[in-house]
Amino acid sequence: MKKFFQEIKADIKFKSAGPGQKLTDSVGEKTPKDKGQQPGLQQPRQGPTNEAQMAAAAALARLEQKQPRTRGPTSQDSIRNQVRKELLAEATVSSSPEAPGNNMVPTPKEDPVLVPGLSFTCPLTGATLRRDQRDSHIREAILSHFSTDPVAASIMKIHTFNRDRDKVKLGVDTIAKYLDNIHLHPEEEKYHRIKLQNRVFQERITCLEGTHEFLEAVGFQKMLLPIPDQESPEEFYVLGEAVRAQPQSLARHREQLLAAEPVRARLDRQRRVFQPSPLAAHFELPPDFFTLTAEELRREQRLRSDAVERLSVLRTKAMRDREEQRELRKYPYTLLRVRLPDGCLLQGTFYARERLPALYEFVRGALDSDWLPFELLASGGQKLVEDESVALNECGLVPSALLTFAWDAAVLEDLRAAGAEPDSSVLKPELLVAIEQLS
Repeated sequence: MKKFFQEIKADIKFKSAGPGQKLTDSVGEKTPKDKGQQPGLQQPRQGPTNEAQMAAAAALARLEQKQPRTRGPTSQDSIRNQVRKELLAEATVSSSPEAPGNNMVPTPKEDPVLVPGLSFTCPLTGATLRRDQRDSHIREAILSHFSTDPVAASIMKIHTFNRDRDKVKLGVDTIAKYLDNIHLHPEEEKYHRIKLQNRVFQERITCLEGTHEFLEAVGFQKMLLPIPDQESPEEFYVLGEAVRAQPQSLARHREQLLAAEPVRARLDRQRRVFQPSPLAAHFELPPDFFTLTAEELRREQRLRSDAVERLSVLRTKAMRDREEQRELRKYPYTLLRVRLPDGCLLQGTFYARERLPALYEFVRGALDSDWLPFELLASGGQKLVEDESVALNECGLVPSALLTFAWDAAVLEDLRAAGAEPDSSVLKPELLVAIEQLS
């Protein structure tokens, strides 16, 4: 029995020693392993195919339909959004000409009626800008304005270059207080000096761009003045003699500083008119309508953080309805079309947070009879009231919508009582000349 177990152990030891060697082989030479086990020849992992990505996206859509979102953002929502972004990114990479293993050259889709992308207008130069050109162009325009009007340029710099509106208001109010003291006490020498190392000045003024330029532009000069009981002098802003003789100029500059607003590029409406078409409700939007800037992302993060806090408390149905409306804020822009009585379509681009009067003003500016009252109806016949307190996204008009134009009912009754009918063509002649075909 002992010999039997020894034979079994020897057999196991022999099998575990690995593959054998020929007597003619050298001692250091080893038998090559299977090619499939060599790490150097291992095939790289391929990404998911387009069919797999489409199937995954469809699965996500079905999951969201089964579990409708009735409350604010959750961790599951974040996971779904991240998965969707990764799928879209992989699809973009796999379809690009540079992607490995992809020999197909994509042909760009050309459609003359698609929205070419957002464009903006600089209020200082009138130049047409892309979205990524706005801040740099406005900064250059403001800095170039110093050579002609340093006071106005410094005011624009204070309100535009500093993003924290609370700090801007605090700093502007402090500067206005300095100017007020000079105007109210013209003979008091202490009000004609501002100590640069003063704590209030450092916390409220120095931290803002453009404040030093403004003080120097209105007549302050930097000077080193001796301090009683102190060996070394300190730096002060001292009001010049020429400005002291004209205190009304300081009052004017103070009003300009308080009334100023940030210089922002204006959104180009990109007004277009299309002939009647069954594709009126078909929208193809550029990526600009959905991508967010860093500032918009920070605002969205604040809104999401507030929503998480609100989810921890009990809410009424009205509160939940307002939460659903806030979800519409994720679209920064919207493309709107208005169907006119003759079937033509008036198209324009808007900020999603713009108010309804901006939409009415846009339509009114295209009418030949702009003095006649009219109505705009959303899907389902919902009348959009020209209310300053209601935004476009609160009416569900994002990221695109088709509206219907109708003359005011009382106006139609008066016209028909007089034996007349309103003209079916309501647009200005110059707009009809540039009408396009929607296809």
